Amino acid sequence: MDQTAPPAISILIAARNEEAYIGTCLQSLLAQVFPMAGGFEVIVAANACTDATVEKALGFARSFADLGHRLKVLNLAEGGKLGALAAAEAAAEGRVIAYLDADVTCDPTLLAEIVGVLDHEVPLYATGTLHVAKAATAITRIYARIWVRLPFVQGGAVGAGFFAMNRAGRARWDAWPRIISDDTFARLNFLPAERIEVSARYHWPMVEGFGNLVRVRRRQDAGVAEIARLYPGLLKNEAKAPITRAILARLAMTDPLGLAVYLSVHVAVRLRRKTGEWTRGR
Repeated sequence: MDQTAPPAISILIAARNEEAYIGTCLQSLLAQVFPMAGGFEVIVAANACTDATVEKALGFARSFADLGHRLKVLNLAEGGKLGALAAAEAAAEGRVIAYLDADVTCDPTLLAEIVGVLDHEVPLYATGTLHVAKAATAITRIYARIWVRLPFVQGGAVGAGFFAMNRAGRARWDAWPRIISDDTFARLNFLPAERIEVSARYHWPMVEGFGNLVRVRRRQDAGVAEIARLYPGLLKNEAKAPITRAILARLAMTDPLGLAVYLSVHVAVRLRRKTGEWTRGR
């Protein structure tokens, strides 16, 4: 594959102490079936790591090069996801920019499908079909089986853990704002008609245990509220169907235990003190 041509897509991974996950993530990228000219580039933006994330990522450089792709590893002293993304974007050369969590894995055709729908002049956003990876704890497995049936998820193009846009799409804002929910901010910068879900899947792990589910759900709610406060004009792009009584009744009939767990998390989020601080997703 011609490495003199610019890469078709740049995959940006902000990573802080991800030595347990980064190898599996990069292996799934090495397995991509990607015939596009220029190949793809992966940029691991390791920020304030105190473990072996950098060394593990660098160990994949030859494997990517042998396949005609590029791997860049940025060893950033300052911590913070948004700063890491900014540094990675500055180094990115692809026509399409993708944002991937370090604990996510991708099906072999995902990147090619993403480039196929985004390689246009008009602003577009795309993601894969989200698959929640099997959890280790029963409570998370039960919660997840209800969550994937909610209107927001069923509506498609969720983008949790992986999303992408073309350069025209990324031009819709300048620097990433210092907010909690960067993925929600990105998605809401596009009209529903501009958001595409391809058929290839990516595998996203949900946090383990009741306490972590409450903590992350609280963070998600705070992130949405923050966007509503700071960027109210973006809310017109949400197009999220509400959870109606009819939907709750159907869930109660088909999975009463699952609904009970889901509602327990929902109630616990409301009862506990809220915080606007960034919380790790696992």
